[in-house]
Amino acid sequence: MKRYKLVHKTIYEYPSLVMGYQSLLCLAPRNMPGQVCDDFELAIDPAPSEIVERKDYFGNTTHYFSLHTTHQELSVTAISLVHRDNESVGDAQALPDITCEEARKQLAQDRSLRMGLLEFMLPSPMVRWDDEIVAFAQDCFQDQLPLYECAKRFCQKIFSVFDFVPDFSTINTPIKEVLAAKKGVCQDFSHLAIACIRGMGFPVRYVSGYLETLPPPGKEKLQGSDASHAWISVFIPDFGWCDFDPTNNMVPGDRHIITAYGRDYSDVPPMKGIIFSSGKQKLKVEVDVIPLE
Repeated sequence: MKRYKLVHKTIYEYPSLVMGYQSLLCLAPRNMPGQVCDDFELAIDPAPSEIVERKDYFGNTTHYFSLHTTHQELSVTAISLVHRDNESVGDAQALPDITCEEARKQLAQDRSLRMGLLEFMLPSPMVRWDDEIVAFAQDCFQDQLPLYECAKRFCQKIFSVFDFVPDFSTINTPIKEVLAAKKGVCQDFSHLAIACIRGMGFPVRYVSGYLETLPPPGKEKLQGSDASHAWISVFIPDFGWCDFDPTNNMVPGDRHIITAYGRDYSDVPPMKGIIFSSGKQKLKVEVDVIPLE
């Protein structure tokens, strides 16, 4: 079992006074098998009169607040205590062996199963595909091979072919542009993987959260040096959801902390809102994933 303290701080600085603000936060880690959020606190400055907590369509915990006092800086800090005690798939159980052909047949014939997964099989706001995108994954998905192994092999291909370049893309960079440039960040790689795997006919969802990063040997971890992370989860018939991290070519385990599931990033951004102001704001985000003894 691993225990973590998560600190996610977001600061907005505005060029002029903001007259009003409404925001929806998706920052609370999920409670689920293998992961328990022992405590979650929000510190917002200026302080809203009320913070409303609810579950969204996908079962993620969200928090809504609004500000009606003028301000020129907004600070939102989420502090979580989480423990993870699950192992990666394959560490303590047999790997799912249903083949791609068998999985497609079951998804086609079991109407109830298909209807329950349809939202993770269709295009979504930030995930579209065409023949070129699907072709990029074609060599990894063979009909007679286990779907799990094919998905794992495909994520390894993304890791091998693409370069991690933080300043290349934004949240709105099209998948086709990422594929052509062969570079991006975890969100880009996850969206590409989702587009390819859905294009092959299999259900897959977007996972947002955090990853405990390790400093270089002999170096101390810098405060605020972590970041939000994203990976994917593929549904394997007769088994369930299986996570893969294409950015790091690994099967997520207890170093991955899950915040939310969605069709793509647009369903689960850490923070989104509406402001009544003019000019371009400055954004600063600091994340710490601190392992506890």
